[in-house]
Amino acid sequence: MTAAVRPGWPTWASQAAANRRVNSIEQAFEPAYPGRVAAYLPPGWPAGVHPPGTDGFEQTAVTWLLDVLPADYRVHGVLRRHPVALAAVARHYLDACVAGARSGYRGARTELSGALPPQAVEAVLQVYQDEGRRLVDAARAVDLLGRALRGETFTPAMAEGRAPRPATAQRSRRSAPGRQSASGHGPAKTS
Repeated sequence: MTAAVRPGWPTWASQAAANRRVNSIEQAFEPAYPGRVAAYLPPGWPAGVHPPGTDGFEQTAVTWLLDVLPADYRVHGVLRRHPVALAAVARHYLDACVAGARSGYRGARTELSGALPPQAVEAVLQVYQDEGRRLVDAARAVDLLGRALRGETFTPAMAEGRAPRPATAQRSRRSAPGRQSASGHGPAKTS
């Protein structure tokens, strides 16, 4: 950044003033985490939930998890007091929802073909696809929150398309070339 030299001011003073302006602009856009390096959030992290280790993380995670569940779950104080339990309940609930959506999609054509016109059956199948995608994304976010609530930290993966690994994870010996596959049947596949 170049700074205009004011008459009568040394060059370093103008540069220092310019740096103060830049820093004040950066601080204006990061009010939630002043003075901290932004935490890594893995793909699928729910919007509106603060990063783990920051002020308000647990509260925003609890609020988001309660929004995922039916409203009846809000009356159970134990779930608010123990966010890890809330994440487990939400995970099981969403797993059941995903399974139900998949089952409904598989049987919708035969179940509805005599009662609805073909275009309505196709529209119902599209609903199952859209909601199934949303439910799978929500289940992935619940899994990430549950892991973070248990103290797991995330680091960026080196290759795109791979799931985020916990910072403490070690490579399994089974996945090494020449070893048996994870299923125990034959050699592991290498790519």
